[in-house]
Amino acid sequence: MNLLRTKSVEQSIRDTEEPAHRLRRDLSALDLTVFGVGVIIGTGIFVLTGQVAKDKAGPAVALSFVLAAVVCGLAALCYAEFSSTVPVAGSAYTFSYATLGEFPAWIIGWDLILELALGAAVVAVGWSGYAASLLDSAGLTLPDAVANPPGESGGVVNVPAILLVLAVTALLVAGIKISSRVNAVVVTIKVAIVLLVIFAGLFFVKSANYTPFIPAAKANPSVEGGAAPLMQVLFGINPVSYGWLGIFAAVAVVFFAYIGFDIVATAAEEARRPQRDLPIGLIGSLVITAILYAAVSLVVVGMQNYKDLSTKAPLADAFKAVGHPWLATVISIGAVAGLTTVVLILLLGQSRVFFAMSRDGLLPAWLAAVHPRFGTPYRSTILMGCIVAVLAGFIPLAKLAELVNIGTLFAFVVVSVGVLILRRTRPDLPRSFRTPLVPVVPILSVLACLFVMLNLPVDTWVRFLVWLVVGAVVYFAYGARHSRVGAAAKPGS
Repeated sequence: MNLLRTKSVEQSIRDTEEPAHRLRRDLSALDLTVFGVGVIIGTGIFVLTGQVAKDKAGPAVALSFVLAAVVCGLAALCYAEFSSTVPVAGSAYTFSYATLGEFPAWIIGWDLILELALGAAVVAVGWSGYAASLLDSAGLTLPDAVANPPGESGGVVNVPAILLVLAVTALLVAGIKISSRVNAVVVTIKVAIVLLVIFAGLFFVKSANYTPFIPAAKANPSVEGGAAPLMQVLFGINPVSYGWLGIFAAVAVVFFAYIGFDIVATAAEEARRPQRDLPIGLIGSLVITAILYAAVSLVVVGMQNYKDLSTKAPLADAFKAVGHPWLATVISIGAVAGLTTVVLILLLGQSRVFFAMSRDGLLPAWLAAVHPRFGTPYRSTILMGCIVAVLAGFIPLAKLAELVNIGTLFAFVVVSVGVLILRRTRPDLPRSFRTPLVPVVPILSVLACLFVMLNLPVDTWVRFLVWLVVGAVVYFAYGARHSRVGAAAKPGS
C-alpha cells in the first residue's frame, strides 16, 4: 500500500468534467467575495468581541483581531495560488492529494469534516440563542427545554438550531445560485448593521475606556491545567490574562471569527472563471472583514469599560448601557441574519469536501452523486446536514468549539507547505495567481499558524489528536481499499 500516492492535477481537473460528478459553474468573483464576507462576519463580531476583551486582551482586543487577520492573510495568499491552479472542490484536501499524497490528504479531509461540521453546529447553537431572545422580545417565549443547548439552563433539545440547519440544507440542495442570492441579501443586511454599530457607537466613545490600552498581565487561575494554552505549559509560563501573552491567547480565540474564508476555495469547481475569481474572493473578503472587525472592537471597548462588557451579546448590551435599547434590538436582528449565512456557507464547504472525498473513493462513492436538476451534490449535502442538525440539537458543544480553530490552522499549515512542494515538483503548471515572495510567505504562514496553535488549550490538542487517530482507523478500514487512485495503480487496471 502506497500511502503517499498522489493524484495528479490533470486527473483532478478531468474528474470535474465527468457527467455524473459535474457541478454547475454559476459563481462570479462578487459571489465568492460575498460568500467569504457572509461566513466571516458572524460569531466574531456579535459574540467574541466582548468575551476576549473582558477575559484576555482588554481594550487591545483590536490588536488580536488584526494579528489573527495577518495569520489568515498569509494563508490566504497560499490558498489563492493553489485554488486558482487546481480549481477543484475540496480545498485543502484536494491540494494535499496533489502534493503530499493520499493518506495526508485523507487526514486533512477528515480534519476539514471536523472543522466545518462542528463549526456549523456551534454557530447554529449561537443563532438559536439570539433567535429565542428576539422571540421573547416579541412576546413569544420558548420553553427552556427546547430553546437552550443540552445541559445548559434546562435545555434538553435545541429545536431552533435543528430547524435552522435543516432549512439551510434544503436551500443548498436547491442550487448554488439560489443559495448565493439568499446569502447576498442577508450579507447586505448584516454589513449595514455592522456599519450602524460603528458610526452610531462613535458618539458614545469615552477616551478613558482605552486606558490602559494593554492592561498589565495578571494571573488567571481559570486557565490552569488542561485549559491552559499549550505554549504556557511547554515553557513553564504561569497562565495570565492581559498583557501581550493575553493578546496572543486572544488571537487563538478570535481566530474563530475569520474561519470560513477558506471555504471560498471549496467552491472552486463552481466558479465561472476560477483563475481570476478565486484570488479576488479569498483576499477581498478577508480584507473587508478585517477592517470591520478592528473598527467594531475599537468602538465597543470605547463605549463601555472592558471589565463591564457582556460576554453573550456585547454589541447589543453596550448600546443598552448607554441608553439606546432599540439599537440593541436592531443588532440582535443583524446577529440572527449574520449567523444564518455562516451556517449556510459552512455547510456548503462541508458538503463539497465530502463530495470530493467520495468522488475519489475514500468515502462511499454513492455520496458523490450530483442532482440531475439542481446540479448540487445533494446526497452529501443531506447527509452532512442531518449530522450537523443532530450535533446542534442534542450534543453539548461548549467544550468542543476550539477544535474548530485547531482544525483550520492545521489545514492552513498543510496548504502553505503544499505551495512550496508544488512549486518544486510542478513548476510547469500555469499559475494565474502566484503567492508573492516564495518561500518567505508560505514559511511565515506555517510559523504563524503553529504559533497560534500553541496558544490553544492542552485539552484541545488532546481531542484533536484523538480525532486524527479515529480518522486513520477509518482510512485503513475503508478508504485505502476503495481509493480510485489506488485502483488505477494496480497492475492490469
